[in-house]
Amino acid sequence: MDNITKAYDFYKKHIFDPQKIELLKAHNLKVAGHVHSVIWELFCALITGEKAEGITGADLNGWEVKSAKNRAGFEYQYHRNAHLRKLTEDKLINHLFCSYSEDYSEVTVRAIRGKNLSAKFFDVWEPLCIEKYSDPSNLRFRKSIPFPFVENNGLLVLKIEGGNLVRANEHFKIDLIDT
Repeated sequence: MDNITKAYDFYKKHIFDPQKIELLKAHNLKVAGHVHSVIWELFCALITGEKAEGITGADLNGWEVKSAKNRAGFEYQYHRNAHLRKLTEDKLINHLFCSYSEDYSEVTVRAIRGKNLSAKFFDVWEPLCIEKYSDPSNLRFRKSIPFPFVENNGLLVLKIEGGNLVRANEHFKIDLIDT
């Protein structure tokens, strides 16, 4: 079984759960956002075949994973004690962006190389981050990559519509090298 098929099977069991979504709605609870970031990281671990390394740095070996409701920006957060190391790493690794609909029936995953994000984002954020942390009371530095940038520049890895896998690029790692 290929990685994307494994990831899609995981999605059907652990992300897209119509029964749970109906229960959340019936009890006036928030639907979008109930899938925790670690579940998206696991989903992307299945897609890439990579594992996490340690508790800081990239989510997976060579990959940063971001998730956001459709059309929302993808937030990056840099902590005081590791911000420069993390910014440097983000310039070198690949990034996966998971966009999802409110009920998780629509999911798109795109990939972008860190070097293709550096000039527009990470290089611009670095002096701002350094400046922010010159004040010892600041604990977090947050910035976002806008959805339209990811949509226009990301390599499509997979697309799910109506809970069905409609596009899959099993060779995305090879295709990403050429970007």
